[in-house]
Amino acid sequence: MNGAMYREILSDNLLPSARALKMKRGWVFQHDNDPKHTARATKEWLRKKHFKVLEWPSQSPDLNPIENLWRELKVCVAQRQPHNITALEEICMEEWAKIPATVCENLVKTYRKRLTSVIANKGYITKY
Repeated sequence: MNGAMYREILSDNLLPSARALKMKRGWVFQHDNDPKHTARATKEWLRKKHFKVLEWPSQSPDLNPIENLWRELKVCVAQRQPHNITALEEICMEEWAKIPATVCENLVKTYRKRLTSVIANKGYITKY
């Protein structure tokens, strides 16, 4: 994936998702320091769309809640042992759909606790 593809995904999904989730004004978008996220064109696109973006330090611990979801998805997909790319795509979609919204909600709700744990460990690994 390159920056243009990333911006297309944001364009197609970010605002519709925020609306569907009934996000209130003032919400903040967060992504990591992947080069396509930090590309000048991506930053400019987000600025023009008036999105607030959370500053994310490089070499930071993985505090992004999506990382926990990716781990759960990887485990579920690996257990089903897809044998080709088509099966992999189908299984990924099926397993993603099985993850209850409450899992994501709980990851967001426990963010403060995870952040406090990282601070207490001076940035080193935590149980999260």
